Amino acid sequence: MIKSYKIHKEGTVSIIIAFFIAVVSSLAISYFTEISLFLKGLILLFSILFWIFVLYFFRVPSIETKKDENAIVSPADGTIVQIIEEVETEYFNDKRIQISIFMSPLNVHVNSYPIDGEIIYVKYRNGKHLVAHLPKASKDNEHNTVVQKHKNGEEILFRQIAGTVARRIVSYAKEGAFAKQGNEMGIIKFGSRVDVFLPLSVTINVTLNEKVKSKITHLAYFS
Repeated sequence: MIKSYKIHKEGTVSIIIAFFIAVVSSLAISYFTEISLFLKGLILLFSILFWIFVLYFFRVPSIETKKDENAIVSPADGTIVQIIEEVETEYFNDKRIQISIFMSPLNVHVNSYPIDGEIIYVKYRNGKHLVAHLPKASKDNEHNTVVQKHKNGEEILFRQIAGTVARRIVSYAKEGAFAKQGNEMGIIKFGSRVDVFLPLSVTINVTLNEKVKSKITHLAYFS
């Protein structure tokens, strides 16, 4: 249940820049062009809506995670665009269940930890900015990979992937630290995707094209 919202600290600079762009562009067009009052009003409206969108993008809902040690909770808001068995080549080098979550610009872009567990691997890789829902975006795009180890010994890999518009991935994950299920892991700016690689033994709890919520939706359960 969402109790309240706040603005993410990573959005401060973007929000200020967007505000000045909206104000300067509106004033410049109003004072230095000869257009109708209607068009001036329309431009002002679009400028305000642009700033509101940037403000809205960096919203952070206050959500209480329903703790379940046997569950793997969604690390992102979005839509399930892929559930397949895939060989994960960066860390595991074996076959895993890959669940891909596409995050549109309207989704909350803060990412959270899917389980309680020690962070045993963190790796950022620069790359392309292909459309995020494409399968090859998982390997070719700019991304940040994190692996957590559950107390049952199973390891969960999740990957923040930048999309066409997204140009910055922020991750607070540190190797050797212990992270709790539902705590904030990072944020991706403006349209992106998160891939989760799970053991083949888990029981999947989501379906293709399903809308999921970070901290709330159970993607799967340990056997």
